[in-house]
Amino acid sequence: MSADTTFASLGVPTALTTVLDAQGITSPFPIQAATLPDSLAGRDVLGRGRTGSGKTYAFLLPVLARLAASNKPRQPRKPRALILVPTRELATQIDAAMAPLAKALKMKTLTVFGGVGPNPQISGLRAGVDVLVACPGRLTDHIQSGHASLDAIEITVLDEADHMADMGFLPGVRRLMDMTPRDGQRLLFSATLDAGVDVIVKRFLTNPVTHSADSAQSPVSTMAHHVLHVKPDVRLPVLVDLTAAPGRTVVFTRTKHGAKKLTKQLNASGVPAVELHGNLSQNARDRNMAAFSDGTAQTLVATDIAARGIHVDDVSLVIHADPPIEHKAYLHRSGRTARAGATGTVITLMTDEQVRDVRDLTRKAGISPTTTRLDADHPLLRELAPGERTFSDPVVLAAPVQERPQSGRGPGRGGPRTGANGGGSGRSGGSGRSGGGRGGAGGRHGAGREAAAAGSGQQRSGAPKRSGTARSGGGTGSTTVYSSSTSGGAAAFSAGSRAGSRRGGR
Repeated sequence: MSADTTFASLGVPTALTTVLDAQGITSPFPIQAATLPDSLAGRDVLGRGRTGSGKTYAFLLPVLARLAASNKPRQPRKPRALILVPTRELATQIDAAMAPLAKALKMKTLTVFGGVGPNPQISGLRAGVDVLVACPGRLTDHIQSGHASLDAIEITVLDEADHMADMGFLPGVRRLMDMTPRDGQRLLFSATLDAGVDVIVKRFLTNPVTHSADSAQSPVSTMAHHVLHVKPDVRLPVLVDLTAAPGRTVVFTRTKHGAKKLTKQLNASGVPAVELHGNLSQNARDRNMAAFSDGTAQTLVATDIAARGIHVDDVSLVIHADPPIEHKAYLHRSGRTARAGATGTVITLMTDEQVRDVRDLTRKAGISPTTTRLDADHPLLRELAPGERTFSDPVVLAAPVQERPQSGRGPGRGGPRTGANGGGSGRSGGSGRSGGGRGGAGGRHGAGREAAAAGSGQQRSGAPKRSGTARSGGGTGSTTVYSSSTSGGAAAFSAGSRAGSRRGGR
């Protein structure tokens, strides 16, 4: 890519480049520079690139530009463009990135996913939208109930296609794409081309142009990988020390119970932390993500639900408190840091029993980490997470995090769906974990305006770097721990503002 390459030189309309310029977004990333000329020209495009490579703008810009050029009117229940995504968090964040661009073109957008009440989504569809960002399960519900139709779709985007395959969503995706016009444009973005994704490409993309920003197997060059060999009783003190340092940290656990327990332990130790996993209601997930994004809490403890689709500015440290089972999960988890050209550190905690598994994991991931045997007083911890450690006394808020109730009923006639999609309504396929539809948790609108949302991940010129001088990250210099009296000490937060990611996403 030439240093003189701009969005305008790639063919992006002035109305959109003006919005990008106002946000300090002036230089396209490689995946954007590679795909935009073809996608803006109406070609089907297969874009391959690791997480954090800038794929969101690579499809948002051509979708909006081509809809503006066709200038067809909005119709009730018939969106003009469809962006299919695997998780509700990714849907809200894509919609947040799209909002100022769509506003400049006077276009309406809507997000559709489970875990929230369907009625606001139905009202939005009835009013007519230009771009619909949707998870497959809830969109299928709306189509089956007559509230949505895909026969006016001009452009279809499938984002995180490999994640769709991993979560078992591809049969539903195929059914939805079969409902879109055959002559419509299709854009597919994926980090890998596994067998399931390749089937989608061959079936739905016509003479696609393939662009690869980088190998999905290649670790980010600005990402440092470390394995800390610890005794089991040292694991928590090491985690407390690392997370008490300045800057945002994402800690991954294998299980929902593990995430909840570790969040409680960190808060009890004076480290403000929030949890993210499938047992939380959508409102609780929004609150916790907002708290993490706006700096109220600098540590997010998550299961693999956050390994994709969660994009928050300046995550300087990713910790695998529990090593993942397979190497793709390691790469996707690690991709929460070193995004958009920034640097980052990835730490895996390893006990004696995990040595063989971690060695196999890193070998398959194509990385050569630095391995160190240490305890909680080792000086390396200060090198990996520099800065003064700060601790706070926990306080109790009136609005605790509520776990989603575990229904004893079996899945509905639509079959089970996973909680990550939250796709099923209570009528068709919402198991006790998916919590969507009429019985879904919360009655809030699915649109990303009200949900916690991080930015698009594009580097902004002149964007301030992470301070590293205070844990609060919001410039206040003070830190408060929030814990709930009804959730066993798990952190709880009220989302008082949109999650203001300035530079950390796709």
